Amino acid sequence: QVQLVESGGGLVQPGGSLRLSCVASRAVFGISAMGWFRQAPDKEREFVASIDWSGGSTRYGDSVKGRFAISRNNAVNTVYLQMNNLIPEDTAVYYCAKGKSSVVVTTPPGFDTWGQGTQVTVSS
Repeated sequence: QVQLVESGGGLVQPGGSLRLSCVASRAVFGISAMGWFRQAPDKEREFVASIDWSGGSTRYGDSVKGRFAISRNNAVNTVYLQMNNLIPEDTAVYYCAKGKSSVVVTTPPGFDTWGQGTQVTVSS
């Protein structure tokens, strides 16, 4: 069973940046697509970004395009989410997820393992 552990969340002012990390417990990470989702209070889980097994293909949710960047380092079983120009609407719990296959997917049924989440709060 693969486990995912997120880190890097916190409180940041509007316009600031954060980088989230997600470490997988097994090398199977290297053949799986990975993704980030977020969920704000009283809202549904929202797709943020995903990346294929090689890092050569990425997808982004419309609300984060041009501000967030997903990347991965298969040598250390880690996927990253660089978040720039943060706005209060980005406030949510951010979840890392492992895809069921190696290709990019953007909806929750395409992922089979989830992390515990890390809180991101954007506020002045």
